[in-house]
Amino acid sequence: MISGNTKLIAHLGFPTHSFKAPLIYNPYFEKNGIDAVVVPMGCRPDDYKAFLKLVFRLSNIHGALITMPHKITTMGLLDDISTNAQVAGACNAVKIGSDGGLVGDMFDGEGFVRGMLRRGREIQGKRAIMAGAGGVGSAIAASLAKAGLAELALSDASFPMMQGLVDRLRRHYPGLHVEAGKTDPDGYDIVINATPLGMNDNDPLPFDVTRIAPSAFVGEVVLSREITAFLAAARARGCEYQVGTDMLFEQIPAYLEFFDLPTTTAAELRAVARLRG
Repeated sequence: MISGNTKLIAHLGFPTHSFKAPLIYNPYFEKNGIDAVVVPMGCRPDDYKAFLKLVFRLSNIHGALITMPHKITTMGLLDDISTNAQVAGACNAVKIGSDGGLVGDMFDGEGFVRGMLRRGREIQGKRAIMAGAGGVGSAIAASLAKAGLAELALSDASFPMMQGLVDRLRRHYPGLHVEAGKTDPDGYDIVINATPLGMNDNDPLPFDVTRIAPSAFVGEVVLSREITAFLAAARARGCEYQVGTDMLFEQIPAYLEFFDLPTTTAAELRAVARLRG
């Protein structure tokens, strides 16, 4: 039940029909007696800058989840921005700080990192290669760098996008060795597809899977199907892997911690979620 004491978490984006967060957070809150609720709020881009400031003037607002197309715009509306968000160049969570200012962070990549660590895989000192330097790729790169990755090779169809991420990584993590334009996965410990390749049956593979070592950890971001052709090929090689939806569920505990709410595990969230389709 929603009462006058319920903590309101706005889910800001447009359009709202594909929002999955309320179907995960709210069943978890209900099961655990947490007096909070995630509410989808469809805000058009032209209204967003004014609306974000206004929504945080509500007396019962607790925070906001930010999704497309507002993640980049949000960066210019904050008073305090985490390193993860600065490297990613985007923000997907906002709360009010102790001084009353707006604090922003980015958790898209945290889900990937937490999934790896939960499986007992190491990131500290390892070498990774990733196809895709857009929104999700930038977030994963930021979280891998934060976790102590030693080397990251990147490729993307957009050179300016790739170079922008390279520059941000080098600025915030000068000890991280970053290579741009590399696509051969041979010798890398972690291999990541952060592109849309795999959503369609006839998509090419993001990497030559025969060049991936069976000992490598392979990650996917595509959410529309659990086992993409890329993951199927990596699995056949003997690689341990992570599906796209793992990243979704693994990042929610990080959000809960950011919002100072009781946290949980990805397994519990999967068990209570009411996702459809």
